[in-house]
Amino acid sequence: MVAMVGKEVEVARRGDEEEERKEGKQRRYGLVEYRALPVYLRDNEYILRYYRCEWPLPQVLLSAFSIHNETLNVWTHLIGFFIFLVLTIYTATKVPNVVDLQSLQHLPDVLRKADLHKIQAELVACLPLLPHLSDLQKVKDELRSSWNSIEVLPSLSRWHLLELLSSCLPHRFTHSNETSLSVLQSMKEDIANMIAPQLIRPIARWPFFAFLGGAMFCLLASSTCHLLSCHSRRLAYIMLRLDYAGIAALIATSFYPSVYYSFMCYPFFCNLYLSFITILGVATIAFSLLPVFQNPEFRTIRACLFFGMGASGVIPVIHKLILFWHQPEALHTTGYEVLMGFLYGIGALVYATRVPERWMPGKFDIAGHSHQLFHVFVVAGAYTHYHAGLVYLKWRDLQGC
Repeated sequence: MVAMVGKEVEVARRGDEEEERKEGKQRRYGLVEYRALPVYLRDNEYILRYYRCEWPLPQVLLSAFSIHNETLNVWTHLIGFFIFLVLTIYTATKVPNVVDLQSLQHLPDVLRKADLHKIQAELVACLPLLPHLSDLQKVKDELRSSWNSIEVLPSLSRWHLLELLSSCLPHRFTHSNETSLSVLQSMKEDIANMIAPQLIRPIARWPFFAFLGGAMFCLLASSTCHLLSCHSRRLAYIMLRLDYAGIAALIATSFYPSVYYSFMCYPFFCNLYLSFITILGVATIAFSLLPVFQNPEFRTIRACLFFGMGASGVIPVIHKLILFWHQPEALHTTGYEVLMGFLYGIGALVYATRVPERWMPGKFDIAGHSHQLFHVFVVAGAYTHYHAGLVYLKWRDLQGC
């Protein structure tokens, strides 16, 4: 009897211990309030609840799929990363072809499928009718011997040559008989396939891919930082610096396409502006490694530093407008850049002022607080700059210097 009672007591004790372990695990891995956080995790006193605090790494990783006050911070930039990954693949595989085909849309409909030798013969016959014959004599001589020799003309504006040819050929066939016109009706596909590879040479892509790489690094670093920083003080220290480095990398590489493609024909200014923004970016990253830089009281200084880094791009933009005021592409890209700067600026302002949660503490703990809005503005600004880069590529592919 005594043994049975002792056994029941032991079972009850084990049950109580199991319950305590479960409750302790739930307490340890549960969400806590701001006041329960260690100092290194206290960043925004207007976000009152739903914090993860010093969770084991497996639970931290799984928390990407649970609800807490960092969930949207993780996913806004993680989704942005995948968006830019797709854009990078698209740019690498499709953009040169898209630019080539779009560049030929101005050619008249009479330039359609025709025999290669017929096209060559007509171009040779067309050249004497064109202005600036002295500049084009080399084209005529080379065309007589080889179609591919047209690529020996780096000094000639490819866009200008296409304009001349497209204006000449329809004139030559204005009085042609109906059969000739019907033959010329099918030329456009062959013109795209034959002239584009010779006349339109895609310029260097590395500045554009540098920007795309900087954007992906920034977005992935930010997402990783918001996911992992709650694990420990040491990991939070590393992640925050990675996050700041990502922001500086995005801002610096955003200058590369605009500066390179605007001033590729002016090497001095191109190298000057690229060197300046690279040095400024490296200096900002180095400053962000200082321990004091992550303290909450430096929030405004952090925002102003990154904002000032971006604002320094006003100088090359104004310079570009002075040099190319007559080019519609210069105005088009500037419009995109102004919109990008506006989005980044609003995002930095929201981040620094902690609006709207400072107006209603605790109401935006899960969704709608300033850091989430900042992330959305960053992705929108980077996407806007991507479209500016496409305009730059088409402009320089068609015109060169």
